[in-house]
Amino acid sequence: MHLSLESGLLNIGFWADATREQKDKVVDHLNERYKNELALFEETDLQVVRWVNKFWNEMIVKKTIDRKTMEEKHRLVKAATIKHKEAREIGTEWICANTWDQLKLNELFENLGWSEEKIQLAMTQVISRAVYPCSELATSKWIKDNSAICDITGYDLHKITKDKLYQSALDLYQHKAAIEKHLSTTTNELFDLQDRIMLYDLTNTYFEGNKRHSQLAMYGRSKEKRSDAKLVVLAMVINIEGFIKYSAIHEGNYADTSDITALIEKLSSNTSTSAKPIVVMDAGIATEKNLATLTRQGYKYVVVSRSKLKDYKPVQQGKETYLLTKSKKIIRLSLVQSEKYTDSFLKVESPAKAMKEQGIKNRLEQGYEEQLNLIKQSLSKPRGIKKADKVQQRIGRAKQKYPSIHHLYNITLDIDTATKTVKNISWQKDVVKAQEANKKLGVYFLRTNLEDTDEALEWMIYNTIREIESTFRILKTDLDLRPIYHKNDNATMAHLHLGLLAYWLVNTIRYQLKQSGINDDWKEIKRKASTQKSVLTTAQNSYDKMIQIKRCTEPTEDLKQIHNALKQQKSKPFKQIKFVVHKPPPNKIETPTMLELGYG
Repeated sequence: MHLSLESGLLNIGFWADATREQKDKVVDHLNERYKNELALFEETDLQVVRWVNKFWNEMIVKKTIDRKTMEEKHRLVKAATIKHKEAREIGTEWICANTWDQLKLNELFENLGWSEEKIQLAMTQVISRAVYPCSELATSKWIKDNSAICDITGYDLHKITKDKLYQSALDLYQHKAAIEKHLSTTTNELFDLQDRIMLYDLTNTYFEGNKRHSQLAMYGRSKEKRSDAKLVVLAMVINIEGFIKYSAIHEGNYADTSDITALIEKLSSNTSTSAKPIVVMDAGIATEKNLATLTRQGYKYVVVSRSKLKDYKPVQQGKETYLLTKSKKIIRLSLVQSEKYTDSFLKVESPAKAMKEQGIKNRLEQGYEEQLNLIKQSLSKPRGIKKADKVQQRIGRAKQKYPSIHHLYNITLDIDTATKTVKNISWQKDVVKAQEANKKLGVYFLRTNLEDTDEALEWMIYNTIREIESTFRILKTDLDLRPIYHKNDNATMAHLHLGLLAYWLVNTIRYQLKQSGINDDWKEIKRKASTQKSVLTTAQNSYDKMIQIKRCTEPTEDLKQIHNALKQQKSKPFKQIKFVVHKPPPNKIETPTMLELGYG
């Protein structure tokens, strides 16, 4: 008996101890093995299996088949059948996933008792927030249609829904304190940070919708000038490297001047240094009460004085320090003292700031004078407002609109005492007051309880507050923390917390890149990383098998620099994932009998 395997023949001689059915099975199995096909069902006849192995080994030994040629033929594909499918973003996701591992977040959630699937979903959620900050519904669509994040995290793509993402954010917020403490400690250990200076500030974001039943959404002083919308306040303490030490979510009417006692208690547990850090704050928070609290708790501070000093004198007569800032602007520094305070003060004079404030002052003066002109024009109109008391009210409203300017003007009213109407209005700028105001332009005072500090050091300590301004800018702009659309308060807090977790990834990445001289913002980093994709390629080989290969594109030179700076050894999560989809067997067509057809 001879078996033909396309390019080779096997003479198996007289085969008396096999049935016809067994012989057919052996032939089929040998041909399947030659064609590298997988049988749909496992062979149960052990004698058939033994014969197949025996004959196959004989062909290999006798070299009646060339395995190398056979394997090459299986790799040959029909060019016309090649298709590229499912091109998905993977570059930024891979960078974030490496940073997630660097921050040991899987270990944290395992210690919290989370299941593997729950951790995978949380990882998917936070990375997606960093890469594509959007609503849960939009994020779920992005994960399914645009991103290869699930190939990295291992979470089942088909299980992604907006409701699961929503619940994952709530689950993460349940452990806010533990996560914040873990990340604070981990980053200090990773980068050997000492937490010597802490920056504290408040910001707010606004809601879309009326939020009638919310205990959190309140009207307040909006940083975005959205006086029409309710707000929520985010308070944060960060170190000078931009890592969060403490965060809190407050009602929208929470004031800058609110008591910081609770914050100080939390701060002491989330910092790594035994010595208490220097606290840096802006003028709005630096009330006498808050400064007294810091002093009582043993903290040193550098803040902007809430009011400009009037009665002061230089500590050392004639001594001034000139400093060139990063923006190439010259500022003048001098230590001064006031009998009213025991703290030290640093007088800062900035010509660039003076020019900016002069421009603002000019616009305000122009606006105020325009208001006065409107009042004057009304006096000559037939139905214009002329009554003295009404005119005084209009002037009062103009003063209320321009509180920092109106005191520079002397206003005179020509009133008809008989009719109690205003015949004319005139105004003139007070030259002395205007000169005094101009002298104060570009001048501010830093206040501190530090001892034996010099002018340049004190100014540089305060200038670190620019870092928290950068943090708020990333949160609001790059991570889309505004506006908020969630209806209930729990969802709002979970939304804000998710943004903070995404910020941890972003700041950890950017901090390491800065150490290597890469100062790109997050949008630019995402742009460079988005050039790397995961692509699924399909093709048919010469045996009509469908070959599916998933591969990552090679990183660009810019992306390689980012990986090198982050010390991420693998430039892509996987090299190649290969699937072979066999051609389905033809359906067996049963021929009906004459009886079944109704002719019997």
